[in-house]
Amino acid sequence: MSNRAQKNEEQPAIRVGFFELFRFATCKDILMMVVGCLCALLHGSAQPLMLLVFGLLTDAFIEYDIELQELSDDRKECVNNTIQWKKNYTAAYNLSALLDIEYEMMMFAFYYAGIGAAVFLLGYLQISLWVTAAAKQIQLIRKLYFSKVMRMEIGWFDCTSVGELNTRMSDDINKINDAIADQVSIFVQRFTTFVCGFCVGFVKGWKLTLVIIAASPLIGVGAGLMALVRLLTGMELQAYAKAGSVADEVLSSIRTVAAFGGEKKEVQRYDRNLVSAQRWGIRKGLIVGFFTGFMWLVIFLCYGLAFWYGSSLVVDTKEYTPGTLLQVFFGVLIAAMNLGQASPCLEAFASGRGAATIIFETIDREPEIDCLSEAGYKLDRVKGDIEFHNVTFHYPSRPEVKILDQLNVVVKSGETTAFVGSSGAGKSTAIQLIQRFYDPKEGMVTLDGHDIRGLNIQWLRSLIGIVEQEPVLFATTIAENIRYGRPGVSDKDIITAAKEANAYNFIMDLPQKFDTLVGEGGGQMSGGQKQRIAIARALVRNPRILLLDMATSALDNESEAVVQAALDKVRMGRTTISIAHRLSTIKNADVIVGFEHGQAVERGKHNELLERKGVYFTLVTLQSQGDKALNEKARQITYNVASIRRRSRSQLSNLIPEASVPTGDISISRPDNDKDDELVEPASAARILKYNTPEWPYMLFGSIGAAINGGVNPVYSLLFSQILATFSVQDPVAQRKEINSICLFFVVVGIVSFFTQLLQGYAFSKSGELLTRRLRRLGFQAMLGQEVGWFDDHRNSPGALTTRLATDASQVQGATGSQIGMIVNSLANIGVALIISFYFSWKLTLLILCFLPFIALSSGFQASMLTGFAKQDKEAMEAAGQISGEALNNIRTIAGLGKEKTFVEMYEAQLDAPYQAALKKANVYGACYGFSQCIIFLTNSGSYRFGGYLVQKEGLHFSLVFRVISAIVTSGTALGRASSYTPDYAKAKISAARFFQLLDRVPQISVYNDKGEKWDNFQGNIDFIDCKFTYPSRPDIQVLNGLNVSVKPGQTLAFVGSSGCGKSTSVQLLERFYDPNHGKVLIDGHDTTRVNVSFLRSKIGIVSQEPILFDCSIAENIKYGDNLREISMNEVISAAKKAQLHDFVMALPEKYDTNVGSQGSQLSRGQKQRIAIARAIIRDPKILLLDEATSALDTESEKTVQEALDKARQGRTCIVIAHRLSTIQNSDIIAVMSRGIVIEKGAHDQLMALKGAYYKLVTTGAPIS
Repeated sequence: MSNRAQKNEEQPAIRVGFFELFRFATCKDILMMVVGCLCALLHGSAQPLMLLVFGLLTDAFIEYDIELQELSDDRKECVNNTIQWKKNYTAAYNLSALLDIEYEMMMFAFYYAGIGAAVFLLGYLQISLWVTAAAKQIQLIRKLYFSKVMRMEIGWFDCTSVGELNTRMSDDINKINDAIADQVSIFVQRFTTFVCGFCVGFVKGWKLTLVIIAASPLIGVGAGLMALVRLLTGMELQAYAKAGSVADEVLSSIRTVAAFGGEKKEVQRYDRNLVSAQRWGIRKGLIVGFFTGFMWLVIFLCYGLAFWYGSSLVVDTKEYTPGTLLQVFFGVLIAAMNLGQASPCLEAFASGRGAATIIFETIDREPEIDCLSEAGYKLDRVKGDIEFHNVTFHYPSRPEVKILDQLNVVVKSGETTAFVGSSGAGKSTAIQLIQRFYDPKEGMVTLDGHDIRGLNIQWLRSLIGIVEQEPVLFATTIAENIRYGRPGVSDKDIITAAKEANAYNFIMDLPQKFDTLVGEGGGQMSGGQKQRIAIARALVRNPRILLLDMATSALDNESEAVVQAALDKVRMGRTTISIAHRLSTIKNADVIVGFEHGQAVERGKHNELLERKGVYFTLVTLQSQGDKALNEKARQITYNVASIRRRSRSQLSNLIPEASVPTGDISISRPDNDKDDELVEPASAARILKYNTPEWPYMLFGSIGAAINGGVNPVYSLLFSQILATFSVQDPVAQRKEINSICLFFVVVGIVSFFTQLLQGYAFSKSGELLTRRLRRLGFQAMLGQEVGWFDDHRNSPGALTTRLATDASQVQGATGSQIGMIVNSLANIGVALIISFYFSWKLTLLILCFLPFIALSSGFQASMLTGFAKQDKEAMEAAGQISGEALNNIRTIAGLGKEKTFVEMYEAQLDAPYQAALKKANVYGACYGFSQCIIFLTNSGSYRFGGYLVQKEGLHFSLVFRVISAIVTSGTALGRASSYTPDYAKAKISAARFFQLLDRVPQISVYNDKGEKWDNFQGNIDFIDCKFTYPSRPDIQVLNGLNVSVKPGQTLAFVGSSGCGKSTSVQLLERFYDPNHGKVLIDGHDTTRVNVSFLRSKIGIVSQEPILFDCSIAENIKYGDNLREISMNEVISAAKKAQLHDFVMALPEKYDTNVGSQGSQLSRGQKQRIAIARAIIRDPKILLLDEATSALDTESEKTVQEALDKARQGRTCIVIAHRLSTIQNSDIIAVMSRGIVIEKGAHDQLMALKGAYYKLVTTGAPIS
């Protein structure tokens, strides 16, 4: 995908207003959210309500204390002393107003308990309603997003990487979920508390409130800073998406990486892309730290100011009672605190809006070619005349390269038209325009005279059957794959289609017949088998128009002849367009059209065109120079693919194109998979921290900062009770002095708090981001270190692995970093509070401590519940992720079959489980939340009652009651905060466990260790001795059955045989992607299982049939051939010259710096192949493996490349797998394989003289039995 396009798309950060996040809510959801909001409103007003009662109480306490002092000073009895609130003290000093205080306290306890009960109910409702409503909306957003992505035109996919879409579907939608679920109701609750607090302040004492408010613009400035966090979240996402697509690309082409020993290089490339994500994360942490520190500073300065001014109002002008001062002071304080606590919610909203921007834009984007729209005509009768009128076209991802230039072609109905021409001439592109994957930039394509843009797309595509050169099958059974061709087709039709496509016999040979699973991307089938299933799928549609894009090129001679016959049979009466390089396929076409540079330069029959001596003539003569008889039969030919052809997952089969490529694990059914995941024991925190050890200085300083921050709350309760004590001091001078010193202390605490918050924010985000980066790198490295067989397991498909890197690693942060900060903060808070409390009144402290276990319990309960949920969510979403991954990767095939709806339905069916889990979560989480909120009120209720008793009976000073209660209650809220962090912790431990499982797995064939034999004069002597082998993912199918063959240094061995006979498998054993189950492979007499893996692979160069290139420049791709050293540009150029590549590269605008696109999609097949050859040459290997290396070239390039290969073969041991006899003839040894054993071997002439299988193959192309 071109980077420029991407940058332009993603510059603007957030364009989604907060309420737009709820645009998908139904009336019922809105009702639930409104009721939830009402509950949150009432819940929020509970605290300020308490203040009113609290003020009265304080006044009672202070009057009582002054009374005591007077009595004790003057030693006078106080009879009928009326106190402000009209209650008579009639007793003498020693009986002191016993009744009074006890009674006040009883009332107070009842108030508290009542409010506590209400809070429980409201808390439960507000959370459960919001979470439920959010679950519904998220389910809808997921559905809409996926169905809209499936409706996008193909050009959109060219410009958007699949890895990125997968990341968006998992992470970004979760971010939206966080923004519209419980956070909203918690925000409403806190905001209400904020408003009500101010109301209490204004009603009770407006002067003081105004003075405090004067300072509030400063808080506003802090809130403004939060906007920056939004920006950063977007940047961080974008920064990771880059690294994610690197991971996706590498894991998808793991065999190429392994063959060229690129593991370390890829880990570094991935790591480089992680740096930017890390940088943004750290900046975010710093800003959040600064913001919270700033808030605290302002709040403490306000305290100091408020108390200094308020005390003068109480003491000097006697406007307020101390109780009023507290109501105002606390009203504003609670208001400010809650405003501060509401800020994390804003952060969640911000990141949710950031994530929603791209997702909603996609949902709103109208596809340029909408495949699901009902619009457009459906013709009653279709003749099948197709015509191109002056069509000009370039791919949206590469607007500067014209693919078709004023193309004019007529295809008559019922005729077979062959398109021929060199690679990249625009043949496949023309076919894609007929399917309307793209619309031409100029000109038009017509069907029976109607512009196809006016026809209904689904209807148009239903007329067309297409057989591509690299067919894509879906991860289901053979019967289902064929049924994809036409919904509701009967089993009889499937069997007929299979017979017509010559697939019936091999299907019936399989153990489960039509119910055999084909694996992801059809990986369990050989190339020829896949091709025939794809042909059956096209035939079952009974199409009017048949498009054959090199349909038989992947087949060996035997299958090719039969499939060709099947195709000839079904071509009758249909309009057929066939692209091919093999003359045998083209000769009997009714019309042949020669393409060159995006134009049709000639058309006619075979003989007419030969006379014209044009494009076709050159192709033919070049082809005929070999032995004609051989050529005609054994032309095993080209894949040319239009320059932009999104590669299917058959990529995975990269090095083993036609032996079975297990990419999906069939024998393991789904249920086992779940068992496997349940075994994950949450990882120990100690081990997670071990990975964080290099950051210990950061964590140490962060923890110190956090500890000091934790101490701030209890210190505040100390100061606050000190304030109360001053009001009962009788001597004005001493009173004033004490008041001033407390004010100063507030300021000091504020300043300290600012710096420690800043320190905590920065230090922990730094250590957390470094950990995430380290884990991602280690995880990626561990993945690349696994043996190739590990990737065959469907649980380790590239999609699942990239998701794991993206989410698991970032979740592990939940157990370290800022979360450690939270824990230390809370512990310090509780510690300091307990010390203060026990020091001043141990009895009261003990009573309150009885409540603490409940507070802790409520949070622990919450944690354990959420752990369970985290696990279910993950599993439920993974199933959906697999469907979406498969769909996005094979979007062309799905579009061609018109199966978008089916995939959308399958995806939606998978979404039900996560939704049910979320509903369950809502109730449990709500109950826990309600409980943890109300427990504080109940605590207060009991403790003030007991406090009154102690003041009464034991003469405890009243300020100490306040001191102890407020110290412990604030520490209780700190516990609550530690508990709000528990879900992250739970998730983190499970994610970490899965990660460690990966890191601890010992690969059967390890690339990273240095053990194993190495030797200096590596000869390249190869012996296969009685090798037996089955793919680990399909233990029931024996691929090699005792293979015996040997090659001397410098010799060339050619493997010949039908698809699936084990040719490519033997190559994989040599590369040590797998080890034989029995027998051994010897190199220079050393058993490969004992040789050092990277040493062995460094001596082998491979050129495979579908070469995989990486999304970087041509030069970098060539340099990939040798990852053990720095390669100079001169070497690259000389390798390119040897591979006949240099001239083509120099013709490109950016020469060797041209980016080849994702999976090499910017180049034609022949060009890719030559890059792959240059890559193998630069390695200077002792052993060269050519797996169908030239089959992808057209005749012109083929000859030159063949020469290049012949040159490269000199002095090297070479193993060639080919279907073209011309390539094989001059090999030293030809081994004919069948069913996993060698049935004949010898040189060409010997084998011809034998008149055995090889002779038959050459002369008749008969099957090798």
